[in-house]
Amino acid sequence: MKIVSRNEELLREALSCIPQPSSRASLASCNKLIRFEDISAAAFKIQCGVQKTPCMYSRLSKQYGMEIYLKKEFLQYTGSVKERGVLYLLMSLPQEQQRKGVIVASDSNFSLAVAHQASELRVPVFVIVPSSTAPARVRTCRDYGAMVISYGTTAKDAQLHARRLAQENGYLYLEEEDSAVYLSGLGTVGLEMYEQVPKLDAVIFPAGGHCGLLAGSAAALKHLNPHISVIGVESESFPVLQQSLKAGHPTDDQACNNHHFYGDVSGVCFGSNSLQLTGKLVDKVVAVREEDILISMLRLLEYERATVDAEGAIGLAALVAGKLPELKGKRVAVVICSGNLELHLLQQCIARALTLDNRVCRFSLVISDCPGDVSKLLEILAREEARVLDIKQERTFVTSELFTVEVICTVETRDKIHTAQLRNALLERYPTIAWTER
Repeated sequence: MKIVSRNEELLREALSCIPQPSSRASLASCNKLIRFEDISAAAFKIQCGVQKTPCMYSRLSKQYGMEIYLKKEFLQYTGSVKERGVLYLLMSLPQEQQRKGVIVASDSNFSLAVAHQASELRVPVFVIVPSSTAPARVRTCRDYGAMVISYGTTAKDAQLHARRLAQENGYLYLEEEDSAVYLSGLGTVGLEMYEQVPKLDAVIFPAGGHCGLLAGSAAALKHLNPHISVIGVESESFPVLQQSLKAGHPTDDQACNNHHFYGDVSGVCFGSNSLQLTGKLVDKVVAVREEDILISMLRLLEYERATVDAEGAIGLAALVAGKLPELKGKRVAVVICSGNLELHLLQQCIARALTLDNRVCRFSLVISDCPGDVSKLLEILAREEARVLDIKQERTFVTSELFTVEVICTVETRDKIHTAQLRNALLERYPTIAWTER
């Protein structure tokens, strides 16, 4: 059955004025109109190679006053939605090129997806990374079956080396672009969500530098139901998509942060296809703070037992920050697209999120250095049901009167209200107590 919609006209109009890409050994040469039929064909071809991830009702719904459904794309084998576009991209290559192999030059989710899916298709795959790449990422690519080569000290060094190897050996150099094939593969997320959750009012996607998921899925959703609101979310630190939409062309935001915490949401390499589709089919793009992303990661870990990165949490962050009040009482799906966060970053993120959420606090006070005075402080903390995480005593450098001790205490509370109650109880006994502001 073919579903006819006026949105094919929008798609055609959106892409009619896209200039021809430069001739190079990459996938940009196959850019063309992305149609609903292309996305349907992609869904059929990749169904045996990627997970049909669940889109489940979330316990967070009551907290935010709407029906929230989470599309758990971080459950893909490589922990990222990029597998969908990559698999369809690789399956679309000529057999001769599949025999020669492909090469990529980054440690991103895109490269992980290429490493895994190319190995599954028995396509030779090479990953070139700079020497600064985390050992865990190198090991993961090798475990997936790729030949990993460390070259140079910067990403640019690795890219130049990869292009040189591609030219000399006949490999296809792949980088994450917005070709119609790649966008069609990513757009299958929109198809699945439409099938899994009836009567959707809105769908929230990560945006930022790589907005292929947003653009491809918007093409599918708007074809099936033009009344579904499609919303993109990016970081306030680098609102690349909003700036590009305003300018009418992809912009280079020099303020982009390349810290691994942000992953692909801080990139600047999406192209005209994605931008034109986003401008025509996406209803709204909002920006959120880093603090909102961290709290969103904490909520997903606590309520969904989902360990995700910034790209995976940024969609929910828009609801956490109250950026979309018009969705109250509506049925909303949120794409949790990635879960590849390095362990040392995960620990830092959760610790910081607990502080931002007013659930870990620190205070200091000066008390008499007499037996039992610290015990009395601990009794108050126990009575108020605060969990002591750390307590230190400083005697040598105390500048107040003699025979006193400065106590520095870090405690965990249930929430903001509990923290306020603890603070009032301590102020009654210790009027000079000093709280460390976050």
